[in-house]
Amino acid sequence: MSEPFKSGCACVSTQAHPIDPAVRQEILRKLQAVEAEHDVRVLYACESGSRGWGFASPDSDYDVRFVFVRPAKEYLRVTPMRDVIEEVPGPVFDVNGWDVRKALQLLAKGNATLVEWLSSPVVYRQDDRFVQRLRDVASAVYQPVRSFHHYFAMGRGNFREYLQGEQVLAKKYLYVLRPLLAAKWVLERPEAPPMAFESLMRELVGDPAVRQDIEELLALKRRSGEKEWLPARPLLNRYLSGLLAELAEASPGDGMPDMTLLDELLAETVLAGRA
Repeated sequence: MSEPFKSGCACVSTQAHPIDPAVRQEILRKLQAVEAEHDVRVLYACESGSRGWGFASPDSDYDVRFVFVRPAKEYLRVTPMRDVIEEVPGPVFDVNGWDVRKALQLLAKGNATLVEWLSSPVVYRQDDRFVQRLRDVASAVYQPVRSFHHYFAMGRGNFREYLQGEQVLAKKYLYVLRPLLAAKWVLERPEAPPMAFESLMRELVGDPAVRQDIEELLALKRRSGEKEWLPARPLLNRYLSGLLAELAEASPGDGMPDMTLLDELLAETVLAGRA
């Protein structure tokens, strides 16, 4: 089940990076500054927001997320260090990350966010060995029931909150479509859903009219601002209502993964930098 955890970009990639090169360099500088200020090593850094999902607007910010490790001695403290690093968000960059122990603890709880990061099509930095091991472990401990409920609850909540009026923010349709399609993916596939929205759409939306409506919405979102309003789209509303009803009746299967793999990866990662 390792395929959905396969990155769309290596640390040094021959593919065209989907981020402007000057912006990418600024993000890399920010990550280096985080390492110097907090005495950590960034193991993986990617986009997690609309630029990772594939429907950014021209004025979308950059949601940079990363996993870091501290020197080994810091994991032996009576009073633990903070397990998150959060830079003050600005109008352009939102940069924050998790300590590797926190990331693995959340993975043990079936957290879907880290799994999404691992399939992000926009990768800024990665320690190749660590990331491959993390993908292997994430595949081994994948918990479809928790993943399903995460996405279904998100999509249902966004539908109720954002799509009830005659005028709707364009991005809110996508904030409903993406998690509901991810929940449907969990039901129909043995592996975790990919982050990229168009991958979900291509695989799961069979109705040509609905797909065309979504593609028009994507085109609008990509060329307009984050605050672009549009009239409600009846076809999409009907599709989403039907999808919600379908998912509400679903019962995904689950297993009992071996969580000792997470302990092994934590020890291996921390001890790799003994300072």
